[in-house]
Amino acid sequence: MNSEEILQRLNERNTQTFMRVLNIEYIDTGDDYLVAKMPVTPDTHQPDGVLHGGVTAALAESVGSAASSIRANLDTHFVRGIEISANHLKSVSDGFVIATAKAIHLGRTLQLWDIRVSDENDQLISSCKLTTITLPKKQ
Repeated sequence: MNSEEILQRLNERNTQTFMRVLNIEYIDTGDDYLVAKMPVTPDTHQPDGVLHGGVTAALAESVGSAASSIRANLDTHFVRGIEISANHLKSVSDGFVIATAKAIHLGRTLQLWDIRVSDENDQLISSCKLTTITLPKKQ
C-alpha cells in the first residue's frame, strides 16, 4: 500500500469513533512516522479556554496507535496503547495542533513511539511517549 492509500484507510477507520469526535485527520506517513492534525475548538478546551491536556494525550495515543496498526495485520492481530506519558509545555486556544509519531522501537510485539505535538507555527505544545502492544486476536 502506498502512503495515500494508508492515510485513506486510517481516516476511513475513524468514522464512528472517538477520533472522529475530536476531528483527528491523518495527513502524512512514511516508513517510521505518522502525522495527524486536530482542530483546537471550545469543545477541546479546559474551563479556562486552552487545549485540555487529556485531549492532547488522546491525540498522541491515537496517532501512535494508528502508526503501530499500519505495521500489523489487523485481520489476525490488534494494537493497544499500554502506557503513555505527556509533558505539556505550552498552551494553545485555537487553530490546529499537529501530532507527529516517530518510531523509537518497532518490535514484533512492543512498539515505542515519540510523539511531538506542535502548533501551526511548529512550536512544541506537548512531548509524549507511547508504548503499544500488538497481540493476536483470539480464534
